[in-house]
Amino acid sequence: MNPFPMVRADLRAMRWSAVVVVVLVALAVAIGIAVAAQERGLRQGSAKAADDFDLLIGAPGSQTQLVLTSVYLQPEALPLIDGAVLNRLAADPRVAGVAPIAFGDIVRGYPVVGTTLPFVSRWGRLAASEGRLFAAEAEAVIGADVKLTLGEDITPAHATAGETREAGEEGAEEHDHKHEGVVYHVVGRLPRLGTPWDRAIMIPVESVWETHGLGNGHATDEAPLGPPFDAKRVPGVPAVVVKPMRVADAYQLRSQYRKDGTMALFPAEVLVSLYRTMGDLRDVVVIAAGLNNLLVFAAVLLLIATLVTLRRQRYAVLRALGAPRAYVLLVTWLGAAGLLAVGCVFGLALGWVASVLVAAAVERQTGLHVATGLGWGELRFAAGLVLAGSVFSLVPALAAWRLPVSAGLRG
Repeated sequence: MNPFPMVRADLRAMRWSAVVVVVLVALAVAIGIAVAAQERGLRQGSAKAADDFDLLIGAPGSQTQLVLTSVYLQPEALPLIDGAVLNRLAADPRVAGVAPIAFGDIVRGYPVVGTTLPFVSRWGRLAASEGRLFAAEAEAVIGADVKLTLGEDITPAHATAGETREAGEEGAEEHDHKHEGVVYHVVGRLPRLGTPWDRAIMIPVESVWETHGLGNGHATDEAPLGPPFDAKRVPGVPAVVVKPMRVADAYQLRSQYRKDGTMALFPAEVLVSLYRTMGDLRDVVVIAAGLNNLLVFAAVLLLIATLVTLRRQRYAVLRALGAPRAYVLLVTWLGAAGLLAVGCVFGLALGWVASVLVAAAVERQTGLHVATGLGWGELRFAAGLVLAGSVFSLVPALAAWRLPVSAGLRG
């Protein structure tokens, strides 16, 4: 006997209850999917943002804050290290490239970062997608998401703590703290990197120093940009990015510059610690989501069992007309398992939509591109829930299977 006409009749009869079951299951599944997808996307996005920062050197203090400020451009005042470190690193045969990173100013909410031309080009890997890279102190290169135009003149301002607004807007605090007489000319734009540096305005580090009355770090104004600097004139810097020649050189430099007033680290060291924390939080959320799923499944099964009890007279009539017990079992199981499976499928889609919306909010807030998409882990999770739901659906099916015909007809 074909069970599907009977299943369709049952679902039509309890259509509003069926909708409630599907919605409850979908919401429960979506929570677990969204958590897993976002955690994976944040790991990938944050790791990609740190790819160009092989070794970071700064003043002794918080390693996490050094990485957050230098790699992810989270505003925070960092202690300075002696600028003479730049010349020592530039002359070191183990170093393929060295670049200072200087912060402190903003333009329309975008951070102004002083550095060198090699780092702007990511050691020669990048070229300007529009215009060209800077070649003089008064020139600036902007990230892909900076809402400025090539050829525009901009005036930086002191960044002020506690001021929050959308990037691209000039606030009252910024207007009141502008560096009068300082003008940068936008000459180029970098391609999209998928990192917070897409929202940065990059200028020669000499411009940052001169804007704050510290000279340009060179013996004369005619000296070319970048190292070598004049050891007696170069100011302190918050952070230095080092590109080692080899992996072994990276570990030697890290060990050497972990003393005498400097701190050296691989950004991956800090990320591993953050990932561990994120993993712990994810485990807590996943466990909570799992318990939530169990409660929802239990409530759904109780609802289905109640509906089966209400329809026991129909099943008793079928049995009296000659339908075998296995037919009643199959009809009941298909109805319950089908509702749970549909709920899981909708939950998969809803979880993906939720992860896309959260990723967009994270990128809007931090500039960090978070990859979205459903991986095998999420698909296995949904498939496991469908399998578990199919097994649990046997509970009301067995209840209908065990129901005596005479008791059902009396009911």
